[in-house]
Amino acid sequence: MLQRDPYRLFPHDHLLRNTLVPLVPSFITPNMVTVFRMVMTPVVLWFLYLENFAVGVPLFWFVAFTDALDGSLARLRKLITPWGTFYDPLADKIFIGLVVLLVVVKHVNFYFGALIVLIEVAIILGAFWKRRHGKIMSANFFGKTKMFLQVLGVSFLLIALSAGFDLFIPLSVATLSLAIVFAVISLFTYGL
Repeated sequence: MLQRDPYRLFPHDHLLRNTLVPLVPSFITPNMVTVFRMVMTPVVLWFLYLENFAVGVPLFWFVAFTDALDGSLARLRKLITPWGTFYDPLADKIFIGLVVLLVVVKHVNFYFGALIVLIEVAIILGAFWKRRHGKIMSANFFGKTKMFLQVLGVSFLLIALSAGFDLFIPLSVATLSLAIVFAVISLFTYGL
């Protein structure tokens, strides 16, 4: 679980190997998918800011899914690059951090949202520090689980906001709280 082997397959890789990865044309590289996520982040934020949830929520899910897709493409097609190993998690943190600032801070609690973003910033700074010292860190189990829980927690909140299911707000808070635990563990595993 603490391993940071960039070629180690994760459970979702096995699922995507037999479903979506074969459908992705070979000219589309994992780094292209990462850049796509970076470009689409402001578009997702715009629709969520306008509270156009009919477009914003599915777009959020699609862009969040590209995180799993680019990593699986890289591992399964043996296309792992130093650029992708560094910028893929950075794109994830920017994406989820900005969505948290926009949605969680506004609709749940400022300090709760700020804590999530603060931990993400600490992880980014740790990655920059490691890179500056010649080491590029790939994701491990804790980082992958953290991202999944963050996407799930934000999804619960977006469902609550778009469909009026208030029960999903405490579910969102609980899921995001668990994501904080995994984020802190992930932060500390950067020293390993």
